[in-house]
Amino acid sequence: MKEIHELNLPEELSYCNDHEWTQKSGDTVKIGISDYAQDQIGDIVFVEMPEVGDSFTKGDEFGSLESVKAVSEMFIPLSGKVVAINEALEDAPELVNEDPYGSWLIEIMPSEASEYDELLSRDDYLKLLQG
Repeated sequence: MKEIHELNLPEELSYCNDHEWTQKSGDTVKIGISDYAQDQIGDIVFVEMPEVGDSFTKGDEFGSLESVKAVSEMFIPLSGKVVAINEALEDAPELVNEDPYGSWLIEIMPSEASEYDELLSRDDYLKLLQG
């Protein structure tokens, strides 16, 4: 397990309490899991994702990650409709461990823009991890 100071937490991303990250890309938002989350989960062997077109409300479970240790649910940090999934993860789920920020999970079209303002900055997320 990594020490807090060893974690890669890009400044330009937003984070949530459930350890997902978000990145705005025009009108859509990519969502993945943080370096902290992938480190805690361990070697990921399967990624369960929603279908394109599925809609979620902030806080809903949108999929899960299966590791050699356990299954971890993923919770959507913003309400919206899934417009894309990272299909590369179906055949290579370990990419999430290798590059948690390059290996986004889903892309959504947010339905409540104000929810983005409730996400954590890198510094606030770091404070959360430090307790």
